[in-house]
Amino acid sequence: MILSGKLLLAGSLLLAAPPLYAQVSAPAAPAPKAAPSFSETVRLTVAPDGSGDYRTIQEAVMAVRDFMQVRATIFIKNGIYHEKLVVPSQKTNITLLGESKEGVVISYGDYSGDADKHSTYTSHTVRIQGNDFTAENITFENSAGPVGQAVALHVEGDRATFRNCRMLGHQDTLFLGVENSRQYYADCYIEGTTDFIFGASTAVFDRCELHSKRDSYITAASTTPRQPYGYVFLNCRLTAAPEAKKVYLGRPWRPHARVVFIATEMGAHITPTGWDNWRNPANEKTAYYAEYKSTGPGTNAAQRVPWARQLTPKEAKRYRLQRIFAGAEPWMPQAR
Repeated sequence: MILSGKLLLAGSLLLAAPPLYAQVSAPAAPAPKAAPSFSETVRLTVAPDGSGDYRTIQEAVMAVRDFMQVRATIFIKNGIYHEKLVVPSQKTNITLLGESKEGVVISYGDYSGDADKHSTYTSHTVRIQGNDFTAENITFENSAGPVGQAVALHVEGDRATFRNCRMLGHQDTLFLGVENSRQYYADCYIEGTTDFIFGASTAVFDRCELHSKRDSYITAASTTPRQPYGYVFLNCRLTAAPEAKKVYLGRPWRPHARVVFIATEMGAHITPTGWDNWRNPANEKTAYYAEYKSTGPGTNAAQRVPWARQLTPKEAKRYRLQRIFAGAEPWMPQAR
């Protein structure tokens, strides 16, 4: 009996002892993730069905580190994105790459004088403020309709490039926002009614189609006296809806507007006089409107307003990308 008691006591002690497998050290804390680098390329995907990294373009833009020194590419899958998108000034070196030009549509419907009291400067669907921005295979649309000023794309950043894109709207479709912005548009389609390309930037339109939806004006430049170049259209096509039969190449939003069309095919909708002084004869002394080797039924050098110019071959040679985009820091858009 005594032995049995000892055995029972020993068994009790064993049962009370903590299990051996619990005697281990606590797991080490996970190493902190390194902050994303501004000197390593980034690629993100946006898809409205949730199959990408983000569902909205704005989320993807804001996820890119500020002041990127190399390219951050945001691939956008086909879909209609109802966004009022802003690429802030600190978001540099961003590329928006669409899956297809017709399939990726960024659309919004603000307009000047609407219930939310938007103006021309705030009606944009997309506003680009960051430098070294690129967009390819994307449609920018203001869906407000013919209700007044309604900007689809507003660009303020320097060294902005748009390739194979569409800008859809009515009045004030494309706003070239500020004078210290250089912009390059290649193989783009831009449509509108009144002043649908306007603003102060230096911009080149290369092989683009400009489509007038009714009788009105294509350009309304506000080039400053400090700028040697305003808008330059190279090898473009000017087309129109059937109801558009009297369209002007431009009128000066500000007195020193500069617009040049070179080797551009002009439809019959372009009025023979070509240009308008915006009801101010004084603008005729300051605006610089010129053409060179235009073709098509809208070309009529003999009937153009007397204060417009026909460039000589020597003068036309000045309109090369290297010269237009020289500036204090020369820029040359990447060739395709």
